[in-house]
Amino acid sequence: MALWVFGYGSLLWNPGFTPATTVKARLDDYHRSFCMLSIHHRGTEEDPGLVLALDAQAGGRCTGVALKVKEAEEDSVLAMLRERELISSAYYEATVDLTTDAGDTIKALAYIVDPQHRQYCQLDLETQAQMIARAVGGRGPNTEYLYNTAAHLTELGIRDDDMVWLAQRVRALTAT
Repeated sequence: MALWVFGYGSLLWNPGFTPATTVKARLDDYHRSFCMLSIHHRGTEEDPGLVLALDAQAGGRCTGVALKVKEAEEDSVLAMLRERELISSAYYEATVDLTTDAGDTIKALAYIVDPQHRQYCQLDLETQAQMIARAVGGRGPNTEYLYNTAAHLTELGIRDDDMVWLAQRVRALTAT
């Protein structure tokens, strides 16, 4: 069985591997949210940033991409993703059913936030913008994460009103 991975945040623009196939797909009963404090990649313990996570929500929908891993690379890609995504155990790995625009179902690996983890948070959009505007972590500024994700969602024709608002607000906050 092929290994597919669901990209909804940084995996959209930086999957860390070259997919064999990329298909636009939707995950039901979850939504994309800046609900995870980033203390490694896009912030620090002292000044956390925010990264996107799949947050369970009855009736929710998260549209992203299903990335098919090349057969010869499945083990190495899985190891890389686990090192990257499970760095603090705020995410857990799950197999989910994605629906493509054609109505097909793809079983894919997804990284979902653990709402019991200390890095889980629920913040209003203005607070999110303030944090993203200032945070920097091991992989760079939190603004880069936001802007790249927002740009790739737009390129894919995926509407995310919160992401658009956040990108505009953070640009205003960081303007000199």
